[in-house]
Amino acid sequence: AVEGGLGKRVGAFRHVELAEFFRRTYGPTGAFNAKPFEGSRSWAGARPEFRAIAYDSSGIAAHIGLLRRFIRIDGADLLVAELGLYGIRRDLEGLGLSSSFRVLLPVLRELGVPFGFGTVRPALHKHVARLGRGGLLVVKSGIRVRSTLHFALLDKPPTRIDDALVVVVPVGRPISDWPAGEMIDRNGAEL
Repeated sequence: AVEGGLGKRVGAFRHVELAEFFRRTYGPTGAFNAKPFEGSRSWAGARPEFRAIAYDSSGIAAHIGLLRRFIRIDGADLLVAELGLYGIRRDLEGLGLSSSFRVLLPVLRELGVPFGFGTVRPALHKHVARLGRGGLLVVKSGIRVRSTLHFALLDKPPTRIDDALVVVVPVGRPISDWPAGEMIDRNGAEL
């Protein structure tokens, strides 16, 4: 079963359940990655506008969130739906569940955005590239991404710059319309 909806609120119990899912999903990649989900917080940076949550008899099986925002690519503003908070329960990895990502395409079209946008760690390149085989998305490298820190710290700059892989999903425009550039400014915290 898949749950999702624009403007649909996630209840308090669901936040607890999602926070636990993220701690279990992201924790094995490092304790720091699970830390934002302590307690009942079900988002790490910016709060998603939409969530697609897949369930099976064991609970949450997969999750992806999105948030409309303007990003800036080498000085040019571009409306996108940022995709993030992607996770698949460990016992389901490798079973092709990631292809269910396609369930978001009608939502992206409904939102009227020209592109979906996200970033992933270089270690996930092969996994994400498999999704791109059918033309669903394009993976770009060599682009730096600036994000606002989730919490202001007096001893650190207010932003960080990552050399992550950029994932672009053509929705309302062809991939050839994606602006060339070496720096993307998220204009906010990572989703």
